[in-house]
Amino acid sequence: MPHNPDFNGVSQEGVGFYQVAQRNGKRCSAATAYLKPILKQPNLKVLTQSTVLRIHLENNRAVRVVYWHKGTVHQVRAAQEIILCGGAINSPQLLMLSGIGPADRLKAIGIQPIVHLPGVGQNLQDHLVASPVYQCSQSVSLINAETPGSLLKYLLFKKGPLTSNLAEAGGFVRVLPNTALPDLQFHFAPAPFYNHGFTRLEGHGFALGITPLQPKSRGWIRLRSKDPTAPPCIQPNYLTQEEDWPVMIEGFKLARNIISAKAFDSYRGEEVIPSPKVQSDREIRNFLRATIETLYHPVGTCKMGSDEMAVVNSQLQVHGVEGLRVVDASIMPVIPHGNTNAPTIMIAEKAADMIQGKV
Repeated sequence: MPHNPDFNGVSQEGVGFYQVAQRNGKRCSAATAYLKPILKQPNLKVLTQSTVLRIHLENNRAVRVVYWHKGTVHQVRAAQEIILCGGAINSPQLLMLSGIGPADRLKAIGIQPIVHLPGVGQNLQDHLVASPVYQCSQSVSLINAETPGSLLKYLLFKKGPLTSNLAEAGGFVRVLPNTALPDLQFHFAPAPFYNHGFTRLEGHGFALGITPLQPKSRGWIRLRSKDPTAPPCIQPNYLTQEEDWPVMIEGFKLARNIISAKAFDSYRGEEVIPSPKVQSDREIRNFLRATIETLYHPVGTCKMGSDEMAVVNSQLQVHGVEGLRVVDASIMPVIPHGNTNAPTIMIAEKAADMIQGKV
């Protein structure tokens, strides 16, 4: 596999170190980068610990946001338009609570449909990850991040293992034959990462996560009730399409082959998850089915387009509604060939230009 110093450059294929959103050794979120520097602007008011209950429409125009804040219901009227940025879960949830979505399902839970958009909540896509996990024969993993020395190094110099994003190295490779673009992403974690990190494994270890980049399976988001505080029903339908399985199984085999390479000889201990006994395609498939995790990349539930299942147009305006846009990962028709944070920020920057009439 070729070394690739820039996954965002001319070619994505290859292996190398990931570029990360960090500043001074700490993750730099979109809120840190864009919102915090302008919190004192007179035309900006930020309310935390609040829940939006619905968007109120008049003659199919979004005119007010109804929200709960500190035990009281409030309303704020939009002078021009409302921008919905709730993400792939909350944006379709809020549209449906506002009467925008599949009419029959809204009626069934007691919500009066205002704009029939059957695609709201459909087309849910996500990236998955599963990892073989190995013991590390040297004391060099991120377990060391929890030592007093590592904490002191971070506090004084913003360096050391506490600055790690966990998946520091990885790559994009083609696993299946006749594939034009990489179909699998690797995430190498210098820690025994398993079960979202909730399951603690003894001693030092490392993992090599596999992530199919273009899953064919599609899920959905639906309302459980008209109660805006009730969590929505999320059915991701992971791996329900048979064509998603070959890249997972072959990718898992490839991960094992990489770890068995000579370069890992001085670090590689016993394979603790699943175990060397898991060898056949059926055994690997059963292991993956039992341990696969989300990589936290849900997209697509308010997809952009012009077909009958599209929710927003090319300007991110909701079909059939004036004064309402959706600006988040839910508008992606198809999940990107990689992580979703940077593409979502790109969507927001482009939307800001469209709102100002620059494009």
